This record gives sequence, C-alpha cells and structure tokens, in this order.
Amino acid sequence: MAIRQRAMQAQDKQQRHDAILDAAARLLADSPERIASVAEVADEAGLAKGTVYLYFPGKEELLLAVHERNVDGFFDALIEVLERKDQVTIADVLALTGRHIVEPPLFLPLAARCFGMMGQGVPVEAALAFKQRMGERLQKAGTGIERHFHGLNAGDGVALLRHSYALIIGLWQMSPAAQAQHPAGPMAGPGPRPAFDYDYQVELDRALVALWDGTIGGRSRSYAAP
Repeated sequence: MAIRQRAMQAQDKQQRHDAILDAAARLLADSPERIASVAEVADEAGLAKGTVYLYFPGKEELLLAVHERNVDGFFDALIEVLERKDQVTIADVLALTGRHIVEPPLFLPLAARCFGMMGQGVPVEAALAFKQRMGERLQKAGTGIERHFHGLNAGDGVALLRHSYALIIGLWQMSPAAQAQHPAGPMAGPGPRPAFDYDYQVELDRALVALWDGTIGGRSRSYAAP
C-alpha cells in the first residue's frame, strides 16, 4: 500500500510539474517579448503561487525548464531514430531538426532568451546542472551519429551537433522574424538592411546541408559499411 501511495504521489507531482510548464509555455506563446511572473503562471495553471515555488525557485528557472523540455523532445526523437534505424541519412537528421527545433514557434525565441539568461538571471548551480544534462544527451546523440556516418572520429558527432545548433540559433537571431520580436534591438532602426533581410528557412537549409555534407558527406561515401 505504501508503494502504491508513493507512486500516486510521484504521478501527482509529475502532473503538477507538467501543468506548470504547459502554463508557462502558453503565456510565452501569447507574449513572447516578456517573461511571465510566477504569479501569472500559477493563475494560468490553476495552482497556488506557493505550489509553483515548490517546483521552481523563480521565473528564470521555470523558463529554462520549458526550454529543456523542448530540447529533450528533439534529442529523444533523434536518439530513437539513431538506435532504431539500420542506416540514418543526413536528410533524416535535418528532417528531425526542422520538425522539433525550427517549426515549433516557441523553440527558437525561447532558446535565444535562455542563452541570454545563463549569464545573469539563472543561478550558477541551475545553469551548470542544465548544461550537465544537455551534455549527456549531446554525447549520446553524437555517439550515435558517429556509428551511422563512417569516417567520423570520436567526438566528431558531438561537434557536428554543436555546430548545427549554433547555426540554427545564430541565423535565427539575425533573421527578420527574430528582429520583429525585439524592435529596439541593435539591428533595428530606419533604412534598409539587406544583409539581414533573408528567408530564414532557406538560409538555414543551405547552411546545414553545407555543414553536414562538407563534414561527413565525402567521408561517408569513402567508407564502406562494416
């Protein structure tokens, strides 16, 4: 009976945890230019503010948790494909990237915001714990990439995923879509800015294909499967 009760309590905690993250994500989707307060998230989730504080010390940690859940979705899907399929292609990886990172409207603006919070709003301990968890997921996925694309050395898979993520975030931050959310940013102002006036999806596709094909395309074609 005690084990059943503990299981039910753990399930209830997970449900409240998920409800809080869902509420924070809805508020961010409605107003991407601002971070909702803990009180606003509590109201949206139908919980007491003190309950939210039991799970998250502040709004920055809460926002980081929403971002981590989004990132987990990508890594879970990628690792599943890497472990399930006999042979993964560059197109498979890029399709997953589009579906889990580029297409969801919340992922990119939240990722960019969390990068900015790491150095100031998020406590050092929470930031380090987040990076540790992300590092473990990145390592597992990178090792899987190396198994499928012959010719890559140990660590190359992690580096390739890291470079891809930097491209995705960097191109988005310079894109018109990102600037529209921050009209007072450093690239705002009168006059044309052709260097930053581009189609994000088109530019990203070109950059990722060039990165992946340039890194492993030629090498993978030069190695026979074991």
